Amino acid sequence: MATQDIQETPEQIALHEEAERRMLGYSYARPENLGEANKGLVRLAGTDLMRGVVQVIEDGGENVLHYHEGMDSFWMVLRGRARFYGPGDKLVGEYGPFEGVVTPRGARYWFEKASEDETLELLQVASYDMRSEGARRFAVDPDAPKSNRNQWFDGQNNNQPIDRG
Repeated sequence: MATQDIQETPEQIALHEEAERRMLGYSYARPENLGEANKGLVRLAGTDLMRGVVQVIEDGGENVLHYHEGMDSFWMVLRGRARFYGPGDKLVGEYGPFEGVVTPRGARYWFEKASEDETLELLQVASYDMRSEGARRFAVDPDAPKSNRNQWFDGQNNNQPIDRG
């Protein structure tokens, strides 16, 4: 991609400066205790258009076939192994460290921990379609049993638990 030299207006410079004030560093630390949950979600950082989360999965996964209306996700295994499935439990792929999959908005999927003796840690970077109502999640079979017990953590605040109830 070629870089162009441009002459910016004071308004454009003010927009840049506002965006630069919102730049945010982050680091990831795995929560020490998930409590009663089988899955911890560590909120790293984000904006109105994207967010980064690490999902820490002791057992199970996201085991109900679902899709997101206005959210694309980039998934990368940091530790352990994950299996992603589509409709009819068709295997999309099994991924180990530094491998993953992209789930475009509207794609139906579910995933599970595939590593026997190791906790699964998955980086999820999600982007949002501003023309939709965000990341609304729709279960394909709303009567399917739900086995996830999620606990959210604030990665910007020493992994303090977040009450999303």
